Amino acid sequence: MGFACKFIYIDPRRTKTLFPAARISDQPNARAMTNGNGTHGSAGKNGSNGSNGSASIAERIARALPTLTPAHQRMAEYVLGNPFRAATMRIDEFADAVAVSVATANRFAHALGFEGFPQFRAELVRGFEATLAPVEKLRTELARPATVAEVFAASLEEDVRNLEASRRALDAETCERAVEAILAAERIFVVGFGASGFLAGLLQHGLDMSCRTVISVSGAGGASTAARQLFKLQPRDLLIVIGFPRYVYDTVAIAKRARSHGAHILALTDGPTSPLAPLADIALYAQTGRQLSANSDAAVLAFIEALCGAVAYRAAHAVKAAAEMTDFLLPWLHGAPPGQGRDGREPRDQREQRHDEAAEGRAKAATARRKKTSPNAS
Repeated sequence: MGFACKFIYIDPRRTKTLFPAARISDQPNARAMTNGNGTHGSAGKNGSNGSNGSASIAERIARALPTLTPAHQRMAEYVLGNPFRAATMRIDEFADAVAVSVATANRFAHALGFEGFPQFRAELVRGFEATLAPVEKLRTELARPATVAEVFAASLEEDVRNLEASRRALDAETCERAVEAILAAERIFVVGFGASGFLAGLLQHGLDMSCRTVISVSGAGGASTAARQLFKLQPRDLLIVIGFPRYVYDTVAIAKRARSHGAHILALTDGPTSPLAPLADIALYAQTGRQLSANSDAAVLAFIEALCGAVAYRAAHAVKAAAEMTDFLLPWLHGAPPGQGRDGREPRDQREQRHDEAAEGRAKAATARRKKTSPNAS
């Protein structure tokens, strides 16, 4: 029995990008198994021979393509065109996406040499682990019944655990170096994108009172505008980069570019495996684990406030600077004392009232004087 087959072009240059060949020896805690002739086989059961065990999905599709049914070819084409989406799907979602039955989807996995769809999906996920982690955690958590109040409580407990883990992991020498680098810098540039862009603005706000010049380059212009600003970096300046999983490419690219031009870099990230860690002269690590989102921004913000507090504690004339800034900002503060309206004077309605009262007083005084000098006055 023959099968109709249409050609699907598989670009060999893209296979490693779409589906990195994750060999068993590269996987943590995995045992590399060998067959009789000493070559590496697969770990566990996958329904394939040793040579197929280390093959990427694209390579498996290329090998099996001549024998695939038309329905399986549609599935192969969908996987090659949507690798990330396919990796996030359950078997029923995958079957619906290509208009086939669940049984056909399972047979497709068999045709590629896998024991079943779970093994096929596990191979799809390889290379996307960090990116998919929040999706998988969310899928797991949503499968558990809970009340809204329980979700609130669990979320707050996560932040408590994150903060405690960050506190325990503090390294005294690294903290000292970070504060010294900030206070010694002529100018400080802060960069972060995605959610870290908002955190960069809060770090800039927190350091502003203690440092000469702090500039957040995470504005509306995006990475290209940030790069234009960082072109101005001088030897006495400091670049602070903020990035957490899932790391935004632009943050890492800018850090690499700045590093290649000799910039001094302080990284605020999640751990030594972060792509920002090896680019930094100093790295501070905050624990940000979260079940229902990629990261805990609250945990990062608390860490940022701790850093700003340490800088203020070590800054010269910290109290004097705080008092002077507060005095300068009084016109913009609600409830400022009289005479400290927004324009540095009394509010307009109060000035007008006082002017009217003064004019009325002058008029009464003039009337009284005329009565005294009048011939008819008694």
